[in-house]
This record gives sequence, C-alpha cells and structure tokens, in this order.
Amino acid sequence: MSRPPRIQFRDLHGIVLLDKPRGLSSNQALQAVRRLLRASKGGHTGALDPLATGLLPLCFGEATKLAGSLLGARKAYLAECRLGVTTETADSEGEVVRQRPVPQLGAAAIEAALVKLRGRILQVPPMYSALKQGGERLYAKARRGETVEVPPREVEVYRLELLARDGDTLQLLVECGSGTYVRSLAVDLGEDLGCGAHLTALRRIWVEPFREPQMVTLAQLEQAAEQGDEALLAWLLPVSAGLSDLPVLRLDETQSMAISRGQQIALPGLPEVGRCVAYASDGALLALLEADAGGRARIVRGFNLPPD
Repeated sequence: MSRPPRIQFRDLHGIVLLDKPRGLSSNQALQAVRRLLRASKGGHTGALDPLATGLLPLCFGEATKLAGSLLGARKAYLAECRLGVTTETADSEGEVVRQRPVPQLGAAAIEAALVKLRGRILQVPPMYSALKQGGERLYAKARRGETVEVPPREVEVYRLELLARDGDTLQLLVECGSGTYVRSLAVDLGEDLGCGAHLTALRRIWVEPFREPQMVTLAQLEQAAEQGDEALLAWLLPVSAGLSDLPVLRLDETQSMAISRGQQIALPGLPEVGRCVAYASDGALLALLEADAGGRARIVRGFNLPPD
C-alpha cells in the first residue's frame, strides 16, 4: 500500500479566524488548518477547551509573533451552565460529584450573585486545566487522583449578564480578560446560589481586535483547499489585521532603516505612551513599537514581511 505524498510545507504569513468545532483541542484544530494551508510555522492564541466552540485566531509565519499579545486580549463568550449539579471538571465532560436541589430563584437573586463576579476578582482555576504547577499540567495531576491546592489569582470580568433562563439552565454573556476561566465562574455562581453548577456549553464570540470576526469552519477550509490556493488563501488575513486596534506610524526611509536595525530612536507623531504599529516607507509592516514618556520608541516585535 503506497503512502500518501508528503506535505510540502511553505512560508506563509497571516491569521485565520477559525470557528473551532466542539470535540477538538485547540492544538488539533491548529494542526488541521496548518496542514491545509501547508504552512511551515503556526500557533494559536490561547486554548479553547474541547467542549468549547467559536473564535480561535490561528497565527502563521510572522503572525506567530503576535500570539502573546492576542493571548492577553479581551474576549467574549456565550456560556451555558446548569444549576444543581457539580462535576469534577466543572463542565459536562466530567463525572458528577454532587447534586443539590435548586432553590426558588428570582431574577434579583441571580443578579445579586452575578454582581459579585464582576470587575477584578480572585478566582481559583479549575483543577482540570492546562496551568502548570511544579512543571506539570494540573490536569495530569488530577487524572492521577492527586489533590493539589491551586492558589487563587486576580482576573478581570468586564461583563457578566444573564441572557435567558430555561428551568435550571442559565444562558450567560461573559466579557473577560486573559486568564479568566468561565468554568470557574459557573462554579462560583452555583456555590453562591447554594446549589452548585457546571458549564454545559461555551462559545467564544470575539477576541480583540476581532470584535466582529468573519470566522471560517474546518469544513469550509477543506472545501476551499479542493478549489485551489486562491480560494484557500482568501481566508488568510494579513499579519497587520492582528494590530488593527493600534495607532499607525508611517516612517520615511531613514526612520525605517533605523528601526530595521533595531535602534531605539525618537519619532515625531508617537503617541504619548503606549504601543503603535510602524510601517516602512515601502508600505511593509515593520514593527510593533512601545512609546515611552520621552517620545522614544523601542521595538517590541520586528517583522520581516514584504509590502502589503
């Protein structure tokens, strides 16, 4: 039996806004798209649990330099949780560990519990998570039956709203910062209501700067790959799309040369303090810069890309 031909990988730069399907890990989704694109280098911007669906920005080539900044970006989710049942994983994939009756809860009681979970809060990450302790993932320890005390950490919850209720099932809108576990929000909500809860569905709907993302499914990418490169690469956004929420600087040839050499220089038109995007005199994305109070710019990330 003949082996399938080896994939000829290539240098490819850009971002794919994947609508991750339920049941795949983020890395499995990444590798599937990387093979379709035949991209030599790729990375994702923060894992979605296999249970979760929705926006998973995938970075390829020079765009992988943005993975860290997108990982720390503000995100939004549609979450579904069931009251009265607690599981070992805090979601529907884990074994049930406790069941309790759900009390009579009006909208005011639920809102009072949600208020406590908004803003900057301390949150204990779930034991079944990819966080490391002692150089090992927590879920690996949990699967061995180890009990580990996970310290709480501060996270930011910008919005947490009840959208709908169907019996013991709540539909929630969550907007949060990096490191927030929606599973833990469901657990904490259930405990405050006195009945416990677990997450039954989760869909990420946006990640900054992709507030209104045009997502693509794996099935759509597979179909595009059959049609050829033009159809497939139509789903590949430029690297600059990941920086679209930042101020832009257009540099002249001398300034471009200085930045390309890694020099920290004073640039007119810099924002007072903060990050901005520098484009070279030929229109190529050149660097992500950090402006200091003195009007000088240091390079956070440099890019090696042709002009757009």
